Amino acid sequence: MRFWRGLVWLPVLALFGCGEPPLQAFGQLESDRVEVVAESNEAIVAIAALEGDALAAGMPILRQDAARLDIRIREAGANIARIEALLAEQTNGPRIETIEATRASLHEAEIDRDFRERELSRLAGLRERNLTSEESVDQARNLLELAAARIEIVSARLAELEAGTRPEQIEQTRGLLSQANAQLDSLRLDRDRLDVVAPVDGIVDTLPFEVGERPKSGDVVAVLLTGDQPYARVYIPEPLRAGLRVGSPLRIAVDGIAQPLNGTIRRIASEASFTPYFALTERDRGRLSYMAEVRLPDQPERLPEGLPVQVLLSTND
Repeated sequence: MRFWRGLVWLPVLALFGCGEPPLQAFGQLESDRVEVVAESNEAIVAIAALEGDALAAGMPILRQDAARLDIRIREAGANIARIEALLAEQTNGPRIETIEATRASLHEAEIDRDFRERELSRLAGLRERNLTSEESVDQARNLLELAAARIEIVSARLAELEAGTRPEQIEQTRGLLSQANAQLDSLRLDRDRLDVVAPVDGIVDTLPFEVGERPKSGDVVAVLLTGDQPYARVYIPEPLRAGLRVGSPLRIAVDGIAQPLNGTIRRIASEASFTPYFALTERDRGRLSYMAEVRLPDQPERLPEGLPVQVLLSTND
């Protein structure tokens, strides 16, 4: 019994004799991702980029059908031309021929009034001698009043023509023209955005749609990976968090690269999170850790995303 009891204690003593293993941080290479969304539900008519292409900002990715917007743009242009013609007419005022014609109408009305006055005077004299009826005199008086009213109407029309268009009307038309131009600019902007371009420099990661498909407005039509190099996203064990901050140097071992890389922490979380299952050994998976992003130095070629990385840390650092 004593012999077996001693054997049971041997591995326990060996475990404590080895001491604590060095703390480690694990993770993988990642890049900032930019999602490019469609602003229209028009069909895709051409794709200018392939997955893996390096694009500079402004380079084309794909193009959507613009036939519907082209029609609306022509319609808006015709509306602007109509309003511009109306504004020119209001600004220039009536044509001199129109004014002269109205003056002639006024002169005609004055001649007719003078004739009606003489006719009424003649009939009134005949009535005094009982040579005509009272009805004929009343009719002549009514015709004279109509001739006088016509003079007032034509005179007001002539005054309106000579005064020109009211300033308020011109301002209203200018407002309509400004609104129509803004609508045309909006349509042209929508038209330009049917040509989807890279908003920043990056590498095309995914193109989820094919030519002929019709994405919904707001659907992601391309994902770009930005930055000259990916960064290492690692999970820092809680005992080391107090000694690390933005700018702290770290040595990063990347799978497939012989020598470790000198990295710099560019971001570290202020709140702890549970470590992902792949980041620590089974014994340590219950520990809390802090997510950190580590900037890597320049390399001859861009490193692929997803490569596992490891940061060797020690409580003595």
